[in-house]
Amino acid sequence: MKFNISSIPRYFHNNPTMEKPDPDKIKGPGGLTLRQIHEQVKLSTVRDREESAQDKAEQAISRWQRFTRYIWRKNKGKP
Repeated sequence: MKFNISSIPRYFHNNPTMEKPDPDKIKGPGGLTLRQIHEQVKLSTVRDREESAQDKAEQAISRWQRFTRYIWRKNKGKP
């Protein structure tokens, strides 16, 4: 039997007597509950965004790079 994630909402919608699963009781990979996994994902995305913002701030373009890009674009259209 093949598992399809898109069938889960329909299953719960079609069975009104069935209670929604408790994310604190369902275990995911590594033995973590779904709520713990959700919290870890939120923390890692915040950490990744902070790192990428810091990387962008450190990668300031020098005058030499701006100058070479300006000349490159200026001469790009010429044969």
